[in-house]
Amino acid sequence: MNQAHQPLAPRTVEVSVAASSANLGPGFDAVGLALDLRDEVTVSCRPASDPGAPRTTVRVQGQGAGDVALDERHLVARWVRGGLAGLGAGADLVDLELDCRNVVPHGRGLGSSAAAIVAGLAAAWALVHGELDEVDGLSRSQWLVATSSAAEGHGDNAAASVLGGAVLAWSDGSTYRAAPLDVTPDLAVVTCVPEEVLMTEVARSLLPATVPHSDAAFTGARTGLLVQALRGVPDLLLPATEDRIHQQQRAGAMPRSHDLLVRLRAAGVAAAVSGAGPSLLCLGAERDTVAAAAGEGWSVRAHQVGTPVCATVLA
Repeated sequence: MNQAHQPLAPRTVEVSVAASSANLGPGFDAVGLALDLRDEVTVSCRPASDPGAPRTTVRVQGQGAGDVALDERHLVARWVRGGLAGLGAGADLVDLELDCRNVVPHGRGLGSSAAAIVAGLAAAWALVHGELDEVDGLSRSQWLVATSSAAEGHGDNAAASVLGGAVLAWSDGSTYRAAPLDVTPDLAVVTCVPEEVLMTEVARSLLPATVPHSDAAFTGARTGLLVQALRGVPDLLLPATEDRIHQQQRAGAMPRSHDLLVRLRAAGVAAAVSGAGPSLLCLGAERDTVAAAAGEGWSVRAHQVGTPVCATVLA
């Protein structure tokens, strides 16, 4: 499998990757749900015209256009090269060309960074191994989960984008892993996306270093309840999405989101902050009900549960 010091043959691949919502209330850094918003990227590689200075060209349509880097600093491009290096494929010996068509909002808590990392890594695998699911005992999905989760520092968003559906993510101390969770096919999923942006690093800086034992026990019980609720027990969704360890602590950074969260839950809607926020995720509720509560200034959308990352070799 080691292809170090050998430039890849020219190849073009197309990747489609899902947005995700993390935490779902109590499942902090552990539970994620893929959504049907999908970014697409076409990646072409060819032997570098100058091996001492490989070129990266990026074009972006949609979300992030005009704001993100269009060279080797672009997040997808960084992880195409990172993935090639991890697969021993001579990342420094190829020129890359990327066309990104972005739908997932940036800085809203819908996993845009995780989706970009997963897209770059999935493209790298496809550039090296085509559409093979396993090479020399290395599973594509396991490698994608472990590598993208390590890049993120937690696996909830990344694993959901890799595997689709709902996932339970964890680390054994050296490797990130994830397992799929059963989700009833008729689960209603609605997102409320505000105009405001909240960067993940800012949201994480607001979290305390420790939490009371009672809150940890409460959250553990609610996470277990969440697993059961997702299987198709709608009466459990509201208590199963209750949290004590991160949402209230971040309320000051997203007051409109917190206000809507409180109002929705008081009305019986199983609402939670999506990832680090400021978007909200609502489970088991109709879009019109959520939109009426949200009012103006929110983009409210119903979703299907997202499917796994897909990489297709075009040429």
